[in-house]
Amino acid sequence: MGKKKTVLLADLGLVVTTLIWGFSFVIVKDSVDRIPPVYLLAFRFTLAFAGLALVFAGKISKIRKGDLLCGAMLGFWLFVSYFFQTVGIQYTTAGKNAFLTTIYVVIVPFLHWAINEKKPDRYCAAAAVLAILGIGLLSLRGDLSMNIGDVLTILCGFGFAFHMIYIDKYTETHDPVILTILQIGMAALLSWITAPVFNGAFPKAALSGDIVTGILYLGLGSTMLAFLLQNVCQKYTSPTSASLFLSLESVFGVLFSMIFLHEYLTGRMVLGCALIFAAIITAETKFSFLGRGKAPRE
Repeated sequence: MGKKKTVLLADLGLVVTTLIWGFSFVIVKDSVDRIPPVYLLAFRFTLAFAGLALVFAGKISKIRKGDLLCGAMLGFWLFVSYFFQTVGIQYTTAGKNAFLTTIYVVIVPFLHWAINEKKPDRYCAAAAVLAILGIGLLSLRGDLSMNIGDVLTILCGFGFAFHMIYIDKYTETHDPVILTILQIGMAALLSWITAPVFNGAFPKAALSGDIVTGILYLGLGSTMLAFLLQNVCQKYTSPTSASLFLSLESVFGVLFSMIFLHEYLTGRMVLGCALIFAAIITAETKFSFLGRGKAPRE
């Protein structure tokens, strides 16, 4: 298979990933009303880990010490990101939660600079300004205060930025399937350790039929399948290009939230979303489609 076709398939796989994640905002928003957020994470990560371990049982024996260390690091950032996102969605709308999560797209180039010493260009700087303005319009209230759910979601975006940078770094020398298994296993372990601390006793509501259906989607679809796709596909594309495609998660998240949760956006919130999306396009395409700037992937 040619390199261009491989990259195209990888990009398509990332879009499918965002479609799966976009609908998960609806499931999570509906579920956290009945299941404490950290227990919800524990269920979804445990189910995903069990599914991956079963499907890729042959990979388990090939795990090396280096894989364990890298998988633990990815699992830590994965847990931190989802912790802030899932707790945050309790206090904000699913649509805002989806859009604010994608702030990682603007953060990634600056983290890439700090970790890999690759300085971001003027397009990334402009994107950062647009993103800050967009976040203000989308999240700040009349008294210029910010909802705690919005703050937690922005922190989640920082976590996902670190997660994406380390995925790009580790998949160069490690099997992406093994990394996926290990990081989800670590996230499950951290979830079970912290759930009793933050959420108290085990929630019996988790055993009800409609909740089980949602957990199955989150575990097998949104976590197992989606992260497997991300880790495999990101191996064949750049982190900035990957973040552009993954940012479509916010678009699908808002769309599904409006359809299934009947959420709506005010004029100011629409403008905020537009500015954040403009920031994403600016940072990742650098307007190469207009014949200026550099293409995002070289």
